[in-house]
Amino acid sequence: MKIDQPWLHASSTRRVCDALSDAGAEIYFVGGCVRNALLGADVSDLDLSTNVVPQAVIAAAEGAGLKAIPTGIDHGTVTVVAEGVPHEITTFRKDVATDGRRAVVAFATDIAEDARRRDFTINALYARPDGEVVDPLGGLGDLRARRVRFIGQARNRIKEDYLRILRYFRFHSWYGDVGLGFDPEALAAISETQEGLDQLSRERVGAEMVKLLRAPDPAPSIATMRQIGVLGHVLPGADDRALAPLIHLEGQSDVAAETRLAALGGEDLQNALRLSKAMSARVSLLRDLAEGLQGPAEIAYRHDAVTAYQAARLRAALLEMPVPAKLDTDIVRGAAARFPLNATDLMPKFQGAELGRALKALEAEWISSGFSASRETLLCSVRQ
Repeated sequence: MKIDQPWLHASSTRRVCDALSDAGAEIYFVGGCVRNALLGADVSDLDLSTNVVPQAVIAAAEGAGLKAIPTGIDHGTVTVVAEGVPHEITTFRKDVATDGRRAVVAFATDIAEDARRRDFTINALYARPDGEVVDPLGGLGDLRARRVRFIGQARNRIKEDYLRILRYFRFHSWYGDVGLGFDPEALAAISETQEGLDQLSRERVGAEMVKLLRAPDPAPSIATMRQIGVLGHVLPGADDRALAPLIHLEGQSDVAAETRLAALGGEDLQNALRLSKAMSARVSLLRDLAEGLQGPAEIAYRHDAVTAYQAARLRAALLEMPVPAKLDTDIVRGAAARFPLNATDLMPKFQGAELGRALKALEAEWISSGFSASRETLLCSVRQ
């Protein structure tokens, strides 16, 4: 079997592969780029594996006039840049020791050894520079069946890095067949080892949760996480009852991790997941708007149309009711509305704090009129 993708034939990719091959190294594409190429999905990153040590990778790249950056040389990784495109090249590795958060690795020369240290069979797929797929552990069968399965003993793979618990649910959301359900061995191992999640940095947990929530439909994974206790470990107080209804209501262009996080709720979400300030503020805003009294038109006026759609769908999901019948009309009207007064229109009659209160009251009156009250009508109400 071969993969055939534009990136495989790009001159930048060929230059990198030729540089390593001409130096006598074996070079393979690995992981996500191979998996996604086989699925016909987009490929964003190019990861490669080789049988030679990082210093040899650097020498081969520089000898071919390419830029080599020792981005993770202690772990065997060198980033080779060709025509502005980064290619992350890692020497075959095997684990020597692990503690659930990080691994001590040694370089290997055998592709099967490199494959066995990876997490899931669908991520242990390789391809030669000509596109020929190399499958040391039988991952192709699992990929065809949309089956997410740990390599070897699930418990052992998890104990090497407890983040693999969350990665399992993330990969199942993106690539698994919901109809097949979840691998019983994986769920049993996760149930036994989930206390290890407490060892992980909140930044790693948060980043993985955001990736999971960006999947087309993460609701089955999140529900299973809740059932076996994982969700409570990573996000205490979270409630996933509104998540599936929200996903049902979302449009294709409205998929946002922030809205889905707002649907889950939870205690001190920012600290639990170490979200960025911007993402945390967005989640809080959407939750507040969904639980508040402002209608979609007012939200669109005060914020924007995207926020109004997200808040309306989140509100409907939380309340277990349909979105308003005239949602589109209301949001378009609100987003286009422009308040016809400004502070100077009320001066000198009003000054200072009193001016602010008067302007706010008139704006509320204008919004209540459906944005229809004219400038003269609003000013007349002040004069009376």
